[in-house]
Amino acid sequence: MAKKKSGHPAPAQPEMGHPAAAEQIAGPTGVTEPVVPVEVAEVETVVGEERVEPEGDETAEPEPASGERTYVPFADQPGGRKVLHSRRSFTGRVWDVTSDLVDLGDSEVVTRDYMHHPGAVAVMALNEDDQVYLVRQYRHPVRTETWEPPAGLMDVRGEDPLDAAKRELFEEADLTAARWDVLVDYFTSAGGSSEGIRVYLARELAHVEEDDRHERTDEERDMVGAWVDVPSIINAITRGDVASSSLLMGAFALDIAIRADFATLRPADAPWRRPPARGEH
Repeated sequence: MAKKKSGHPAPAQPEMGHPAAAEQIAGPTGVTEPVVPVEVAEVETVVGEERVEPEGDETAEPEPASGERTYVPFADQPGGRKVLHSRRSFTGRVWDVTSDLVDLGDSEVVTRDYMHHPGAVAVMALNEDDQVYLVRQYRHPVRTETWEPPAGLMDVRGEDPLDAAKRELFEEADLTAARWDVLVDYFTSAGGSSEGIRVYLARELAHVEEDDRHERTDEERDMVGAWVDVPSIINAITRGDVASSSLLMGAFALDIAIRADFATLRPADAPWRRPPARGEH
């Protein structure tokens, strides 16, 4: 929950992490960087090896009777395999580690250990100058202060994802937004974690008055904020200078959306194939 500062209003001063005091990053040269296309080298032909053609017509896609080609929908296929036994091997403050005995049918019965995560939301807040508000926060597991969009856990049971996103934007960026859309949904590491993240695009932004701002604590207390233009984010990603998954996914999806005049966006309440949260299995 947001905490209000006590006492009388202090004179208006720029505050670390607040958009008014945030530095504007436009790349190492100080100017907006163009997105540089990555050139892919041609594959060399190995001398002395013949290309082996498949026998028969195994590669040909069968044509329907009408003569029109059919296509298989390109989408993940939801649906879990039968769990014969499940136990919690570790209980943490935010997430647990679960060990499941899974029946894969004709394959075999296997044991799968994974992090049982509550899920999260992230917000790419875009201003009228096509800049995104990012925060630099210390992430202890990777021993790095990572640049990332405001984000937070879905750790309040029953909380709507959009409400959680609005809360995080308010608490971490001192911003509110009148327009919300879905940019992208993704799994952070589907082979070892149940974490699903929804990234929103927030527009038509407004600053939170100083007296009403959230009082940040822990790693968020010393968080630095900055407005960064999208091409500079993309270039930093391709250089390997930033590596937060929410920033990478959000930036790539936003870049695509901008190029498509935002036609790729989904409604803020669009269905989300979110994995079962902690305590829902």
